[in-house]
Amino acid sequence: MTDETMSIREMCDAFDVTPRTLRFYESKELLFPRRVGQKRLFTKRDRARLKLILRGKRFGFSLEEIRQLLDLYDKGDQQLTQLTETYHLAEKRLAELVQQRDELNGAIEELRGQMKWGEKMIASIRQQKNAAE
Repeated sequence: MTDETMSIREMCDAFDVTPRTLRFYESKELLFPRRVGQKRLFTKRDRARLKLILRGKRFGFSLEEIRQLLDLYDKGDQQLTQLTETYHLAEKRLAELVQQRDELNGAIEELRGQMKWGEKMIASIRQQKNAAE
């Protein structure tokens, strides 16, 4: 392989993904490796796209959202549309994550309270049991 292209194995090693993942992303038209016989050769552009796909997945974007954002790269406006759409989608996702965090924090506090109540009940029952013996 050249510096310009990577094999599927090299991509898997570099990005800690499976060949199945790469083929899946290719089937969803997120990656477009060159074909030489049965071999897939991934270009610098594919590597950049995969990095963005994995980042988008980590942030909770759907594959369809990621595909649409990646497709905006070639719009010809120095990525203004792509960056603007990505920013708006990120704002929405951030609000969702903050809401989830707040709900989790509430559930954690409620569970802690229930556990403290449980500790007191266990201690009380043990104390009564020990007093009875």
